[in-house]
Amino acid sequence: MFGTHDLPLFILSGVLLNITPGADSLFIATRSVSHGIRAGIAAALGISTGCLVHVLAAALGLSAILAASSFAFTVVKLIGAAYLVYVGLSLLLSKPSPPGTKAAIPETSLRTTFTQGFLTNVLNPKVALFFLAFVPQFITPSAPGKVLAFLFLGGIFTFNGTLWCLFLAWFSSRLGTLNIGARAVTWLRRSVGGVFVILGVRLALARQG
Repeated sequence: MFGTHDLPLFILSGVLLNITPGADSLFIATRSVSHGIRAGIAAALGISTGCLVHVLAAALGLSAILAASSFAFTVVKLIGAAYLVYVGLSLLLSKPSPPGTKAAIPETSLRTTFTQGFLTNVLNPKVALFFLAFVPQFITPSAPGKVLAFLFLGGIFTFNGTLWCLFLAWFSSRLGTLNIGARAVTWLRRSVGGVFVILGVRLALARQG
Protein backbone atom coordinates (compact mmCIF):
# COMPACT_ATOMS: atom_id res chain seq x y z
CA MET A 1 0.00 0.00 0.00
CA PHE A 2 1.41 3.40 -1.07
CA GLY A 3 4.67 1.70 -2.01
CA THR A 4 5.23 0.02 1.35
CA HIS A 5 5.79 -3.61 2.32
CA ASP A 6 5.57 -5.76 5.46
CA LEU A 7 3.05 -3.37 6.98
CA PRO A 8 2.02 -5.70 9.87
CA LEU A 9 5.68 -6.07 10.86
CA PHE A 10 6.11 -2.29 10.71
CA ILE A 11 3.08 -1.76 12.96
CA LEU A 12 4.25 -4.38 15.46
CA SER A 13 7.79 -2.97 15.54
CA GLY A 14 6.43 0.55 15.94
CA VAL A 15 4.19 -0.45 18.85
CA LEU A 16 7.09 -2.15 20.63
CA LEU A 17 9.23 0.94 20.12
CA ASN A 18 6.46 3.24 21.34
CA ILE A 19 5.94 1.37 24.61
CA THR A 20 9.68 1.35 25.37
CA PRO A 21 10.18 3.79 28.30
CA GLY A 22 12.02 6.98 27.44
CA ALA A 23 12.05 10.71 28.03
CA ASP A 24 8.63 11.15 26.39
CA SER A 25 7.00 8.50 28.59
CA LEU A 26 8.56 9.93 31.73
CA PHE A 27 7.35 13.42 30.86
CA ILE A 28 3.77 12.25 30.29
CA ALA A 29 3.72 10.12 33.45
CA THR A 30 5.09 12.92 35.63
CA ARG A 31 2.63 15.50 34.36
CA SER A 32 -0.29 13.07 34.67
CA VAL A 33 0.51 11.99 38.21
CA SER A 34 1.15 15.47 39.55
CA HIS A 35 -1.41 17.50 37.54
CA GLY A 36 -4.03 15.07 36.27
CA ILE A 37 -5.35 13.66 33.02
CA ARG A 38 -5.70 17.00 31.21
CA ALA A 39 -2.03 17.79 31.71
CA GLY A 40 -1.11 14.27 30.61
CA ILE A 41 -3.16 14.64 27.43
CA ALA A 42 -1.54 18.01 26.72
CA ALA A 43 1.91 16.44 27.13
CA ALA A 44 0.97 13.47 24.92
CA LEU A 45 -0.38 15.68 22.14
CA GLY A 46 2.71 17.89 22.30
CA ILE A 47 4.97 14.87 21.93
CA SER A 48 2.87 13.52 19.04
CA THR A 49 3.09 16.87 17.29
CA GLY A 50 6.86 16.72 17.67
CA CYS A 51 6.81 13.27 16.04
CA LEU A 52 4.88 14.69 13.09
CA VAL A 53 7.57 17.34 12.66
CA HIS A 54 10.22 14.61 12.54
CA VAL A 55 8.17 12.61 10.02
CA LEU A 56 7.77 15.61 7.73
CA ALA A 57 11.42 16.56 8.08
CA ALA A 58 12.60 13.04 7.29
CA ALA A 59 10.18 12.69 4.37
CA LEU A 60 11.43 15.93 2.87
CA GLY A 61 15.05 15.00 3.43
CA LEU A 62 15.78 17.53 6.17
CA SER A 63 16.80 14.81 8.61
CA ALA A 64 19.45 13.75 6.11
CA ILE A 65 21.19 17.02 6.92
CA LEU A 66 21.47 15.95 10.55
CA ALA A 67 22.86 12.61 9.42
CA ALA A 68 25.41 14.19 7.07
CA SER A 69 26.40 17.37 8.92
CA SER A 70 28.18 16.95 12.23
CA PHE A 71 27.78 20.67 12.94
CA ALA A 72 23.99 20.65 12.45
CA PHE A 73 23.69 17.49 14.53
CA THR A 74 25.78 18.96 17.34
CA VAL A 75 23.79 22.22 17.43
CA VAL A 76 20.42 20.47 17.64
CA LYS A 77 21.80 17.92 20.07
CA LEU A 78 23.11 20.55 22.50
CA ILE A 79 19.88 22.55 22.35
CA GLY A 80 17.86 19.42 23.08
CA ALA A 81 20.22 18.34 25.86
CA ALA A 82 20.06 21.78 27.48
CA TYR A 83 16.27 21.69 27.38
CA LEU A 84 16.11 18.22 28.97
CA VAL A 85 18.44 19.35 31.74
CA TYR A 86 16.30 22.46 32.23
CA VAL A 87 13.13 20.36 32.59
CA GLY A 88 14.93 17.99 34.95
CA LEU A 89 16.23 20.78 37.17
CA SER A 90 12.76 22.36 37.23
CA LEU A 91 11.36 19.09 38.59
CA LEU A 92 14.22 18.64 41.04
CA LEU A 93 13.90 22.16 42.44
CA SER A 94 10.08 22.29 42.49
CA LYS A 95 8.47 22.93 45.86
CA PRO A 96 6.79 19.98 47.61
CA SER A 97 3.01 19.82 47.40
CA PRO A 98 1.23 20.55 50.70
CA PRO A 99 -0.04 17.38 52.42
CA GLY A 100 -3.50 16.33 51.30
CA THR A 101 -3.56 18.55 48.22
CA LYS A 102 -3.32 17.89 44.50
CA ALA A 103 -1.57 20.38 42.27
CA ALA A 104 -4.05 22.07 39.94
CA ILE A 105 -2.97 23.25 36.52
CA PRO A 106 -4.53 26.30 34.82
CA GLU A 107 -5.38 26.53 31.13
CA THR A 108 -2.30 28.60 30.37
CA SER A 109 -0.13 25.89 31.92
CA LEU A 110 -1.80 23.30 29.70
CA ARG A 111 -0.42 25.20 26.73
CA THR A 112 2.96 25.30 28.45
CA THR A 113 2.83 21.54 29.05
CA PHE A 114 1.96 20.97 25.38
CA THR A 115 4.91 23.13 24.34
CA GLN A 116 7.26 21.35 26.74
CA GLY A 117 6.22 17.96 25.37
CA PHE A 118 6.68 19.22 21.83
CA LEU A 119 10.16 20.60 22.52
CA THR A 120 11.22 17.50 24.48
CA ASN A 121 10.57 15.43 21.36
CA VAL A 122 11.41 17.75 18.49
CA LEU A 123 14.77 18.88 19.91
CA ASN A 124 16.09 15.32 20.12
CA PRO A 125 18.08 14.66 16.91
CA LYS A 126 18.16 10.95 17.75
CA VAL A 127 14.42 10.84 17.03
CA ALA A 128 15.00 12.41 13.62
CA LEU A 129 17.73 9.90 12.80
CA PHE A 130 15.49 7.08 14.03
CA PHE A 131 12.79 7.96 11.50
CA LEU A 132 15.40 8.30 8.79
CA ALA A 133 16.85 4.86 9.57
CA PHE A 134 13.73 2.88 10.54
CA VAL A 135 10.93 3.92 8.19
CA PRO A 136 12.77 3.47 4.82
CA GLN A 137 13.26 -0.22 5.61
CA PHE A 138 9.54 -0.70 4.91
CA ILE A 139 9.39 1.32 1.68
CA THR A 140 9.65 -0.55 -1.61
CA PRO A 141 12.84 0.59 -3.41
CA SER A 142 10.97 0.87 -6.71
CA ALA A 143 8.05 2.83 -5.23
CA PRO A 144 7.30 5.88 -7.42
CA GLY A 145 6.15 8.05 -4.52
CA LYS A 146 8.62 7.48 -1.71
CA VAL A 147 7.64 10.71 0.08
CA LEU A 148 4.00 9.59 0.18
CA ALA A 149 5.05 6.16 1.44
CA PHE A 150 7.19 7.79 4.14
CA LEU A 151 4.33 10.05 5.23
CA PHE A 152 1.95 7.08 5.29
CA LEU A 153 4.22 4.99 7.51
CA GLY A 154 5.16 7.95 9.67
CA GLY A 155 1.49 8.75 10.14
CA ILE A 156 0.76 5.18 11.26
CA PHE A 157 3.68 5.24 13.68
CA THR A 158 2.61 8.59 15.14
CA PHE A 159 -1.05 7.55 15.41
CA ASN A 160 -0.19 4.37 17.31
CA GLY A 161 2.25 6.31 19.46
CA THR A 162 -0.43 8.86 20.29
CA LEU A 163 -2.82 6.11 21.39
CA TRP A 164 -0.12 4.71 23.68
CA CYS A 165 0.72 8.14 25.07
CA LEU A 166 -2.95 8.86 25.81
CA PHE A 167 -3.28 5.50 27.56
CA LEU A 168 -0.15 6.25 29.57
CA ALA A 169 -1.58 9.65 30.51
CA TRP A 170 -4.84 8.04 31.66
CA PHE A 171 -3.10 5.26 33.60
CA SER A 172 -0.67 7.64 35.28
CA SER A 173 -3.46 10.05 36.19
CA ARG A 174 -5.32 7.16 37.86
CA LEU A 175 -2.23 6.54 39.96
CA GLY A 176 -2.29 10.21 40.83
CA THR A 177 -5.82 9.89 42.24
CA LEU A 178 -4.71 7.26 44.71
CA ASN A 179 -3.85 8.35 48.22
CA ILE A 180 -0.12 7.99 47.73
CA GLY A 181 0.66 11.13 49.68
CA ALA A 182 2.38 14.40 48.93
CA ARG A 183 5.80 13.00 49.83
CA ALA A 184 5.44 10.19 47.29
CA VAL A 185 4.41 12.65 44.57
CA THR A 186 7.35 14.89 45.43
CA TRP A 187 9.70 11.90 45.41
CA LEU A 188 8.38 10.81 42.02
CA ARG A 189 8.71 14.30 40.56
CA ARG A 190 12.28 14.68 41.76
CA SER A 191 13.27 11.17 40.71
CA VAL A 192 12.02 11.80 37.19
CA GLY A 193 13.77 15.18 37.28
CA GLY A 194 17.03 13.39 38.01
CA VAL A 195 16.40 10.99 35.13
CA PHE A 196 15.78 13.93 32.79
CA VAL A 197 19.09 15.49 33.80
CA ILE A 198 20.83 12.17 33.11
CA LEU A 199 19.08 11.87 29.74
CA GLY A 200 20.14 15.41 28.88
CA VAL A 201 23.76 14.67 29.72
CA ARG A 202 23.64 11.43 27.70
CA LEU A 203 22.18 13.28 24.74
CA ALA A 204 24.90 15.93 24.98
CA LEU A 205 27.54 13.19 24.88
CA ALA A 206 25.84 11.20 22.09
CA ARG A 207 27.76 10.73 18.89
CA GLN A 208 26.31 11.13 15.43
CA GLY A 209 26.86 7.62 14.25
